[in-house]
Amino acid sequence: MKCALLSDIHANAQALKACVSHALAQGAQRFVILGDLVGYGANPGEVVEQIIQLAAQGAVVIRGNHDAMAVHPQPSDLTLGASTALWTHQQLSASQREFLAALPLKVQEHKTLFVHASAEWPEQWRYIDRPELAQACLDTAAEDQADRVFVGHVHHQSVYYRGSGQQLMSFKPTPGASMPMPSHRQWVVTVGSVGQPRDGDTRAMYALLDDAAQRLTFQRVSYPYAAAAAAIRQAGLPEYFAQRLETGR
Repeated sequence: MKCALLSDIHANAQALKACVSHALAQGAQRFVILGDLVGYGANPGEVVEQIIQLAAQGAVVIRGNHDAMAVHPQPSDLTLGASTALWTHQQLSASQREFLAALPLKVQEHKTLFVHASAEWPEQWRYIDRPELAQACLDTAAEDQADRVFVGHVHHQSVYYRGSGQQLMSFKPTPGASMPMPSHRQWVVTVGSVGQPRDGDTRAMYALLDDAAQRLTFQRVSYPYAAAAAAIRQAGLPEYFAQRLETGR
């Protein structure tokens, strides 16, 4: 079965539509959404509604930190990430907020764990951006016999794996190039961001896992980012978030 792994959509309806269409064209049979459906972007209601439809078709959906903030915005939180939480909360219907509130922090299927941030204290939203943090994530997952972990949160695509030694090794994958993912090794994979890439490339990101072939392909998808940026400006949200889409940073 081919599974599309999407994360950090951030209320970017244009990017989500492009990635879902691309994944279906690649033969994806199911979806896993690794959190942060909302935050930053201009179309939270539309995005949540599409994810609700995917969930009804069997998609796994995980709660991210921006989803939690949108359900319970904290006016005292003056961080950049929280700056759109109250606005997002007001754009969502009661049923959409209930959907976000009910999402799990992690889901395990056999030896595979899906989580937004790190498996180590997922409610603390730790970034996995270097091998030692991936190691802590994998060690925690191993306590539940999981040997591969798929995460979002960091807005970059990367792979950490354990080879013949004890230390995790890392590498930056090449988009569109299928890589082997043999079951005898342990992995932590960050799938990147659908709706707000931060590596200088405006294209949306997701990953496609082919379990039968034991292969993983990181994807980059062009989408009308100018329209998504214009929607942010029209909504009166911070200009910085529109510029991020236009620069991929």
